[in-house]
Parts: sequence; C-alpha cells; structure tokens
Amino acid sequence: MAVHLMREVESLKKKILRLSTIVEENVERAVRSVEKRDADLARKVVEEDKAVDKMEIDVEEDCLKVLALHQPVATDLRFIVAVLKLNNDLERIGDLTVNIAERSLELAQRPDFVFASNFPTMMEKARLMLKNCLDALVNLDAKLALSVCAADDEVDALYREMFDKVKAGIQKEPAKVDDYLEMLSISRHLERIADHATNIAEDVIYMIEGAIIRHSAEKFKG
Repeated sequence: MAVHLMREVESLKKKILRLSTIVEENVERAVRSVEKRDADLARKVVEEDKAVDKMEIDVEEDCLKVLALHQPVATDLRFIVAVLKLNNDLERIGDLTVNIAERSLELAQRPDFVFASNFPTMMEKARLMLKNCLDALVNLDAKLALSVCAADDEVDALYREMFDKVKAGIQKEPAKVDDYLEMLSISRHLERIADHATNIAEDVIYMIEGAIIRHSAEKFKG
C-alpha cells in the first residue's frame, strides 16, 4: 500500500509541476502580447487554455482517487490537500490570462495608445509573484513563499493607482475611453493573478510547515 501511495504522490507532483509550467508560460506570453501589441501571441494564449483546463481536471481526479484508495495521513494528506487547492488557483490564473490575451487582441488594433507609466511595473510584479510562488512550490521554499505574500500589497497599491490614472485619462481624453477601459481591465486581471499567486504561496507554506497563515497577522514574519 505504501509503495503504491508513493507512486501516486510522485505522479501528482509531476502533473502539478507540469500544469504550473504551462500556466507560467501563458502568463509570460500574455504579458508580452500586451507589451508588444502582438495578436499572434495573444491568440496562442487563448488556444492553450483548453490544455490547462484538461490538466486541472486530471489533477483533481487523481487527488480524489488517492484520497479514496489510500486514505493518506500526515505529510501525504497535507500535500494532497494543498495540491487540490493550488490546482484550482492555477486554473483560475489560466482563465485570467485568457482574459488578458483577449484584451490584448483589442489593444493590438490600437498601437498608438500609450499605457500609464506604472502599467509595465504592475505587469512585471504580478508576473514575478507567480514565478516566485511556483519556484517556492518546486523547491519547497517557505521563505520565498512568504515573500510572495508580502508582495501582494504592492500590486494592490499599483492597481489603485491605475484606477486613478484611468479615471483621469478618460476625463482628459474621452475619445480614448475604450483604450483606458481595456487597460483598467488588464490591470484588474493582473491584480487577481497576484491574489491567486498569494493563495498558492500560502498553500506551499501549509504543505511544508503544516501552518495555515491565511488571515494571520504573523504571515509575513519569516
């Protein structure tokens, strides 16, 4: 029984890491498609979403099968519970990435529109949060996971700044209202990706230490 459980757990690790890689690559593509107004890159992100959805279902089914057949305890149980949770976050990040790609397709038709100055910073910070939470998952690095949680406030602050800049831009250039709203929509999706990256980081900490830091005032103290 123990040998079969070990095999199932190892298989789960490989699948969740593969899903993580695909999701991270799609976020990179979506961000680049916005930066470069690259419609082909945006379309590739949309096409890849079916693979993400299928893998998310496969991982969930495997987790439920392991729980039913092997009734794992202690570390193995904690791992499977964490995988179930972060698997859902990865799928949601995939959906948000598609939303960004769809907005990017619209903006690709308006190459003269200039983004707000803090927009590239927000894209980079959200992208880095995702990269770091997945690196923390691969390397079981609780300290790196904690740094992701701490970075979420920075992205939230940038989104609030973006909202104010979009509002001011619309007032100044009402003819470009659609462009500004596309930028605000992408900013909102990036902010949500950062939230899901934080969820994954919290699940990694749970996986490593067995500590639930959600809603905890101590969460940023390493």
